Amino acid sequence: MSNAIWDPFLTSRDRAVISASGFGAEQGFGDRPALLVIDVNYNFCGDQPAPILESIKTWRTSCGADAWAGIAAIRPLLERARAKGLPVIYTTGVRRPDNWDAGAWAWKSTRSHERSVTAGTQADGDAIVAEIAPQARDIVVLKQKPSAFFGTPLDSYLTLLQADSLIVTGATTSGCVRASVIDAFSRNYRVALVEEGCFDRSQSSHAMSLFDMHAKYADVVGLERALAHIEQLPAGLFELPPVR
Repeated sequence: MSNAIWDPFLTSRDRAVISASGFGAEQGFGDRPALLVIDVNYNFCGDQPAPILESIKTWRTSCGADAWAGIAAIRPLLERARAKGLPVIYTTGVRRPDNWDAGAWAWKSTRSHERSVTAGTQADGDAIVAEIAPQARDIVVLKQKPSAFFGTPLDSYLTLLQADSLIVTGATTSGCVRASVIDAFSRNYRVALVEEGCFDRSQSSHAMSLFDMHAKYADVVGLERALAHIEQLPAGLFELPPVR
């Protein structure tokens, strides 16, 4: 990608190695994509657009205002995907009230015991933000570790749907998104990662994770390109759950 978000972080050696090694080739979209929205919940977004250092006072894993810019990009993807009848799959975390099942998450943060709720509705931090809430036909996958595949039924849903690819958005780019993309790659799914629809707490981690995924595991694409691809797909590709 020219003028990519990661360009300022690359050394001259990085550029030479990538050019000589052949990494970063474009794999292209698949024919039967599902839209995967990873962890766009209040824990990662906060309950209102706010500068990150303000938001993390309450929401320790918040990505601040960048999260809400990501939500704005995800909304048209959802609209276009649903209009075409594509599967929409969300992930979010799940945790016992006593935090006993936090496991390794408790080892790397001094604030891992905190359990925030939204000011207006008292919704739990793992609730998907209302602005892009799941609809009746959408699938919600609950997880406890970074990858959307680890210990979840996601792979079996994709097999049932006969999906061959994923269009991925969500948070955080360097964490759950990257882990999910690598696991999707490992299962031979084609992956397109929508740049505007991903966000992170760290600007450098966001940029370099996109760089690394684009080099080896996925195509990082712009929002308009993803929307155009969805638009040209034939309707009725998938047999989705009935709306009751």
